[in-house]
Amino acid sequence: MTLLLVAAGAALGAPARFLTDLVVAHYLGRHLPWGTLTVNVLGSALAVFLAVAVADPTWSAVLSIGFCGALTTYSTLSYETLVLVEAGRWPHAALNIAMNLAGGLAAGLGGFALARALGY
Repeated sequence: MTLLLVAAGAALGAPARFLTDLVVAHYLGRHLPWGTLTVNVLGSALAVFLAVAVADPTWSAVLSIGFCGALTTYSTLSYETLVLVEAGRWPHAALNIAMNLAGGLAAGLGGFALARALGY
């Protein structure tokens, strides 16, 4: 049953990632992979918040593992960074990695702090 719940959450997270990338790229362009950065940072905040705030393992499976797992994307981060490297855009590739790592960690801390501030 847990596997089906994870799949249900992922069925919502993956399209959310795709649509977020389209919207963000429309407004910010594709000079850097802003859509991937957005979903990774927001997903990190949400995943940590949910890990602290949701005690029910069923909801954790749907939301944290399924939805947030499909929303965030390490594979796309890797691919887009390699595309930047292949294009000779080393500074942009390094910036992409740094923004995703620092942004994800900061957002995770923010999600943790928010959950604690709300009494979880």
